[in-house]
Amino acid sequence: MPHVYYNSWISAYKKPFGAVRPEDQVRFQIDVHEDQVINVQCRIRKDNGTHEEKVYQMEEDNNRFSCIYTPHEGKGLYFYYFSITWKEDNGEEMTAFWGASAVKGEGQLYEEQHEVIPYQLTCFEKKEKTPDWYREAVFYQIFPDRFYNGNSDGKVNAPKRNSFIYGDTRDTPLYVRGSKGEILRWDFYGGNLEGIRQKIPYLKALGINAIYLNPIFQAASNHRYDTADYMKVDPMLGDETLFQEMIDNLHAEGIHVMLDGVFSHVGRNSIYFNYDGTYGEDKGAYRNQDSPYYPWFTFSEYPDKYASWWGIDDLPEVDKSNQEFQDYIYRNDDSVVDKWSQLGVDGWRLDVADELPDAFIAGIRHKLNQYPEKVLIGEVWEDASNKISYDERRQYILGNHLHGVMNYPFRNTVLDLLQLEKSPKELAQRLTQLHENYPEDVFFNNLNNIGTHDTKRIYTFLGEDRERLKLALSFLLIAPGIPCLYYGDEAGLTGEQDPDNRKFFPWEDVDQDIFKHCQKWIAERKQNNTLQYGDFILFHTDDVLGMLRFTDEAYTIYVMNPHDEEKTCHFDDLHFLREVPLTDEVLKDIFNGVTVDGKSDFFVTGKR
Repeated sequence: MPHVYYNSWISAYKKPFGAVRPEDQVRFQIDVHEDQVINVQCRIRKDNGTHEEKVYQMEEDNNRFSCIYTPHEGKGLYFYYFSITWKEDNGEEMTAFWGASAVKGEGQLYEEQHEVIPYQLTCFEKKEKTPDWYREAVFYQIFPDRFYNGNSDGKVNAPKRNSFIYGDTRDTPLYVRGSKGEILRWDFYGGNLEGIRQKIPYLKALGINAIYLNPIFQAASNHRYDTADYMKVDPMLGDETLFQEMIDNLHAEGIHVMLDGVFSHVGRNSIYFNYDGTYGEDKGAYRNQDSPYYPWFTFSEYPDKYASWWGIDDLPEVDKSNQEFQDYIYRNDDSVVDKWSQLGVDGWRLDVADELPDAFIAGIRHKLNQYPEKVLIGEVWEDASNKISYDERRQYILGNHLHGVMNYPFRNTVLDLLQLEKSPKELAQRLTQLHENYPEDVFFNNLNNIGTHDTKRIYTFLGEDRERLKLALSFLLIAPGIPCLYYGDEAGLTGEQDPDNRKFFPWEDVDQDIFKHCQKWIAERKQNNTLQYGDFILFHTDDVLGMLRFTDEAYTIYVMNPHDEEKTCHFDDLHFLREVPLTDEVLKDIFNGVTVDGKSDFFVTGKR
C-alpha cells in the first residue's frame, strides 16, 4: 500500500479552509509516496440526488498531487474523496481510496470504494454579515414569567382561568397533569415586562447588552409556545404600551432585544383555532369551516382530528405553505414581523426551524432585510450545514435564510469535556469540524449556549460543582460565536429538566461568587476585540483543551483543565489542529511549563 496523507484543515492540502462560494477556486493537494503511481484522482459529487461523480486528474510535483476545483454548480453540499492507482511489483494494478474518518481533517485510507466516508465541502451563496451590535453582543435569555414581577404590590396581572399561582417565588415548579399526561392547570409566578424594565440596572451591572425573550405573545400556558394571538402581548406580562416603554428603556441603555417567533404551530385555545370557544361560538377553524383561519390547518376528520405538533393536541400545526398564513406572518405590510419590528425589536429566534420550510424562512429573512440591523437566528440542535429534515437537505445557512443557529453542538462539546467523557483531542476535532462545515460568518454568528429552557440547568448537570460551572461559563464567553446566558445561571440556579429548569429567579439568594465570575468574563469579552471579531484555532495536550483567538493585531490564548488534578503544559506537548499564526518563540515563551490548577484555566493576551 502507498503512503498517503491529506488533511482538509491544513492549507498545504486544502485551500481555502472550510466553506466556499460558487466562484471560489479550491486547491486540493494530497501526498502519495509510491514508486509506481499510475494516477491520482479527486472524485467530487454535488448533493443533488444523482450521485454522479466528476473525476479530476491530479498533477504530480515531487510526490504531491494537486488539482483546482470550482463548485460551479452553485450553493449546496459537495462530497469528495481521492482514488490512488498504482502498479505492484508483479505488474498488477491496485486502487485504494483516501476519505474522511468519523472526524474529518486527516482522514484515512480505504481499500474498498463503497466503504469510503467522503469529505464535505459546503458551498454558500453569500456572506451573512450581521450588524456590529450583534457581533459584539452578550445575550441573556429571559423566560418572562420566571424573572421578576415589577408590580409594587406583587400581584399577578390578569390571572388566567384554570390556572394556579404559586404562593411563593421560591416554590419549585410543578405540572398538574391528568391521567393521559395532559396539563390540567398551567402554573404561574407572575413575572412581567415591568419586572424586566425594573431590572435593567441588574442587567447592566452583569454586563449583558442583548436579551433573547422567550415568547411574549398572548397564550394559555406559562411558556407561551402555544400562541393565542401573535398581535397582542400576553395580559399577564403587560400591554403593548408597556412593551414599547420596555424596548425604549433597554435601547437607551444599549441593550438590544430578540423575540421568539413560534410559527410552526399555534395554541388550541387561540383566536385562530378557538377550541374552547373563548373567542366566540362561531369563530376560529375548530368551530367554523368558513373561518378565514380554517385553511391554515389540516383536518383528517373535522373538527376533532387534525395535524398537531408532535401529536400534541394542544398545539395545532399550521400549514406553512398556506399563502394567507404567509401573508399574515411576514408578507403583508401589516404582518406579524412588520408590527414588532416597527416597535423596535432587533431580531427573531425562530422556534423549531426544522418544522419551517426553507421558503418560509427565506420569506421572513426577505422581510427583515427591509429593516436596518435586524438578525434572524434559528433553533437547530444539530450541525445545520448538513441537516436533513422531512427528507430535504436544509438550506438554513447557505445564504438569504438564517444568519446563524443556536449552537447546541457547542454545548454538547463543553459538557463532554467537563464531565471527562471525551478527550481534549476529540473535542478539539469536533469543534474544528463544525468550523469547517459552516460558512465563516455563520459560524461566528451562531448563538452559543450552555443551557436553555429546553435543557437541564448547567449547574445541576455538572453536579453543582462550582469550579466546573465557572469553566463552562468562561469557555462560553471566550469561544467564537455569540454567548447567551440562560437567566439564573449566573446566580447559581439549579434545576432538572422542564419544569424544574424554569424556576423563578432567586433574587434573595444570588450566588455572588458565580455572579462576579460571569461579570469578569463578560467584561473581558466586551473589551477584547479578539474575542468579538478574532479567528480561532483549537489545540490540545493529552489533558487540556486550548483555544487561540487572534486578529492581525493581537491574540488571546485560553487553556482549560477539566481534571481534578493540576496539569502542566509544555510547548512540545501542544497539538494545534490548524496552522498557527504565532511563532514558535512566542509560544515557547508562553508555554514554558505553564501549570494549570485542577478545574481551572489559564488566560493570556498579547500583541502580534
